[in-house]
Amino acid sequence: TTLFGDYTYTISPETTDTDGNVIHPSAFGVGRGYINITGNISHLISFRLTPDISRETGTGSSLNGSLVFRIKYAFAQVNFDDWMTRGSWARLGIQQTPWVDFEEGIYRYRFQGTVFSEREGFLSSSDAGASFHYNLPSNYGDVHVGLYIGENYNRLETNDQKAFQVRATVRPLARGPLVWRGLRAHVFYDADHYVKNADRTRALGSVTFEHAYLNAGLDVMKTTDQTSALKSELNGSGYSIWATPRSPSGWEALLRFDHMKPDTTLDAQVRNRTILGVAYWFPHQGNVSTALLLDYDGQTFENFAPARQSERKLAVHALVNF
Repeated sequence: TTLFGDYTYTISPETTDTDGNVIHPSAFGVGRGYINITGNISHLISFRLTPDISRETGTGSSLNGSLVFRIKYAFAQVNFDDWMTRGSWARLGIQQTPWVDFEEGIYRYRFQGTVFSEREGFLSSSDAGASFHYNLPSNYGDVHVGLYIGENYNRLETNDQKAFQVRATVRPLARGPLVWRGLRAHVFYDADHYVKNADRTRALGSVTFEHAYLNAGLDVMKTTDQTSALKSELNGSGYSIWATPRSPSGWEALLRFDHMKPDTTLDAQVRNRTILGVAYWFPHQGNVSTALLLDYDGQTFENFAPARQSERKLAVHALVNF
């Protein structure tokens, strides 16, 4: 079971209620609540079924405002441990895409918000398709490659175009000094099309570091969007840098800065996001995680027409995972 809860207070922009009073919106929320159903049919065949929640926002829906259950993951897996390195497999169904879920395992603060590439709306953590994963010998890295519908797990396929996605990771010092074994380099590429001859591509390079007292990462992303072959391409670029220094007592800091230009032409729009937080991770044994995070999340917007106000929020986020 995984549960994300939060209380969020909006510092700016202010808004007005139905009586015209100027207020700072605030709300209690549940950002995620799902139950994992996993199992092994044999040592070769395994499966996962994960329903997730989402807020219904359709204005014409009788469930508007309700939390509705939907399928986030539903796949079968064939394990190749008997013939390849341990941890090599193939999957079919609604499953993790190669990059987002992988990075969340290093970042660990999905309960505050999604990682850079997903929060900017360019990638999703799950999609329907088929994929293959291979672990390099001696823990030197891994490769994950797949063919997906490209519309994400929460949408239907719209045409005959598919997304080819691949992530390759190298751990160059896997046999080096212990302190440097957590250093990894990653490349990811998503080759997709909105329609025939209309590109939707994402290229990402990343370096991450994992240590008992620090996780950190740098992501650099390039994007191309052409919604129709009759329209011009829109090329974007951005980066995210983050670090989570922590102490042996369970206290941890969250430091992150995102910068995105959806269009790299002159005087294009720019979105910047700053996240600062302090968390306490409760001590547990086994595969259990609980944490509380107090964080500030601020965004600024440049060259928007009409002008867009800066957004600043304070929140308490909670994680329960067991």
